[in-house]
Amino acid sequence: MEQNEQPVFGIEKLYVKDLSVEVPNAPEIFLEREAPQVEIQLNTSGKGLGDGAYEVVLTVTVTAKLAEKTVFLVEVGQGGIFRVMNVPNEQIEPLLAVACPNILFPYAREAVSDAVSRAGFQPIVLQPVNFEAMYMQRLQEQAPAPTEVPIQ
Repeated sequence: MEQNEQPVFGIEKLYVKDLSVEVPNAPEIFLEREAPQVEIQLNTSGKGLGDGAYEVVLTVTVTAKLAEKTVFLVEVGQGGIFRVMNVPNEQIEPLLAVACPNILFPYAREAVSDAVSRAGFQPIVLQPVNFEAMYMQRLQEQAPAPTEVPIQ
């Protein structure tokens, strides 16, 4: 069967793996009128599950502070199980580090916005993220110094 030779990339399952909402200074924090400073951190991780299945988790952490006081902290771990078959090994890592987070991001953005709203605050709308640039930057940080690169 030649069909089995075709590259396969598919979504098996999308799910919230972790969801955490903290409003440590409630209810007093709701009396504050100043806009908080918002910091957003993104992290991706992936692992093989066997038989061409991979789990990728995009973790988004949103922290809002007023001076030293935490207004809220929301963390969403948006997970997905992806099927990757008949793909050259050197293309699997970019798929897991770029394509999968691009698929997961809209779901994570919705979960963050919903969690912030349910905590009693104006929703946070995350701006689009260039996962390819993040991946390339990570590769450059892991690359050896130019003097150590073998000449091909």
